[in-house]
Amino acid sequence: MIVRRWRSYVIPAATVTVLTAGAIAALTPGGTSLRTSIWTAGLMVCGAPVVWKTLRGLLRGRFAADVVAALAVLTAFALGQPFVGLVIVLMQSGGEALERLAEGRATDALRALQDATPSTIHRIRGGVVEDVSPDDAGVGETILVRPGEIIPCDGEVVSGRSHIDTSRITGEAVPRSVEAGSTVMSGTVNQDGPLTVRVTAVARESQYARIVQLVREAQASKTPLQRIADRYAVWFTPLTIAVCGIAYALSHDWDRVLAVLAVATPCPLILATPVAVLGGMNRAARRQVLVRNGGALEALGGVTAVVFDKTGTITIGRPQVARILAVGDELRLLRLAAGVEQFSGHLLARTVVEEAELRGVTISDARHVTESPGRGVEGEVEGSTVVVGARSLITERAPDAHDALAAMEAVEGDGAALRAYVAVDGQFAGIIEYADKIRPGMRAMIENLSSIGVSRTMLLSGDREANVQEVAASLGIATARGDLLPSDKVDAVRKLQGEGASVLMIGDGTNDAPALSAATVGVALASQGRGIATESAGVILLADEPARIVDAIRISRRTMSIARQSIIAGLGLSGLGMVAAALGFIPPIAGALFQEGIDLAVILNALRASAGDRAG
Repeated sequence: MIVRRWRSYVIPAATVTVLTAGAIAALTPGGTSLRTSIWTAGLMVCGAPVVWKTLRGLLRGRFAADVVAALAVLTAFALGQPFVGLVIVLMQSGGEALERLAEGRATDALRALQDATPSTIHRIRGGVVEDVSPDDAGVGETILVRPGEIIPCDGEVVSGRSHIDTSRITGEAVPRSVEAGSTVMSGTVNQDGPLTVRVTAVARESQYARIVQLVREAQASKTPLQRIADRYAVWFTPLTIAVCGIAYALSHDWDRVLAVLAVATPCPLILATPVAVLGGMNRAARRQVLVRNGGALEALGGVTAVVFDKTGTITIGRPQVARILAVGDELRLLRLAAGVEQFSGHLLARTVVEEAELRGVTISDARHVTESPGRGVEGEVEGSTVVVGARSLITERAPDAHDALAAMEAVEGDGAALRAYVAVDGQFAGIIEYADKIRPGMRAMIENLSSIGVSRTMLLSGDREANVQEVAASLGIATARGDLLPSDKVDAVRKLQGEGASVLMIGDGTNDAPALSAATVGVALASQGRGIATESAGVILLADEPARIVDAIRISRRTMSIARQSIIAGLGLSGLGMVAAALGFIPPIAGALFQEGIDLAVILNALRASAGDRAG
């Protein structure tokens, strides 16, 4: 990394310094020879890294756009024309510096995943709790997981009641209630009460460790995108070498060969793409779409299939009150329930309070509030005893609940949705039903993707199959699968790629990270605050609006179109210059300056990628 930064930023600055120093030296008495010495020494120092990088790439089988530039530098040094060589070094290293700037900072998804893993766990032996390394808890041993802690190993609950936030692993927004006998996965978060868990898989073999491994494998197996410049270099470089051979065969003059190489130095290839990409990235950023590097921007334009996560991507990401089924007055039920729920830290409790505030309900103070982890909360509000919680708790507190629930569910359904039950003064009072709502504008987004040439859409989620199918049908998404683990999502993405699709995966949680890494281009929602997803993605949506990805695809396509225009025009002018140089009409120094004029035209055209206020 340090060597790359030195080459990217120091060499262009050093080359300019050497050229300037030589020009100044030429003004002194007898300065011509001093100028030549300075330029020759400078070419040796500044040109060596450029040549070495090209040689190393060739040894690794990488035939890139800088082969002609390296040949030109070597030929200029051999013929004693350091000025020509330095100009070529400046353009070559300057283009690389622009490319480096366009790429932005590097990220380490694996480190982000591993940093989130608990460094110690609470093992129970002989009734004594001791803090040990996660690897020291073997299968069959018992550990304590306190509220707010990440569960470090897959296991089975021995004692305790709580709710588990599984969104990091499965993507499901609704916390899962667990008690003795329930299974729990590593990487999920214990919310309410302490749990005693019997380990069924050691930490290094648990679900969270498998996610780390999946990300590692996805990144290692992902084939790097070939730069657009290198695709043109495949035919332009052999053409240049052929023209050099013809020039020498006609004239036996090495200066003509150098002139051809100077004119042909593929600065349009080296400069056009990074300048256009940098402009496209800046334009996307104005739409609050952060594109990490040029490869991701190029990939966006070629997307043919889009894969969505559900929870937090298609949907808002947390349950909201969908409806209230009250025996009596609905607003009174909401007011009383919010009165006790305001003293609970549970996610669903906060949702009830927010719903009351949204409806303009004045929330009364509650007294003598007690909470049973994993079951519910109760207290005194406006002189009434109010209980809000699980069905089992309400049937204990309200003798009439069995019959009342049977009558209500005969009309409203059997309670498959997430629900909280309410009792007031020992009598069943109603049900609060929750749902994770679809984001506004998602159906229009699916239609817009189709209009810009995306031929396939797919919804993948760890949520229940029935929920996933219902959401997909409402949005017009062709294919949907639920009850998936992270590895299942990776398999689905790779299957699409195996069928020839260029896949965009958009998600927001830890469970999406392996698929984001495996996809042709991964897109993450930064607003959800799940760092590993943003670390694994090439594109990050800073705004909480997945529909902005349509803008990003349009920007990418326009950017790449401008880059190709610049490359083709630049190479066309270089081709004409090569013919003139081969026939002896352009000497080496004039060839280098001619190439500079082409470079300027290419840069000015490529800058159009950052212009304009419309995404199309």
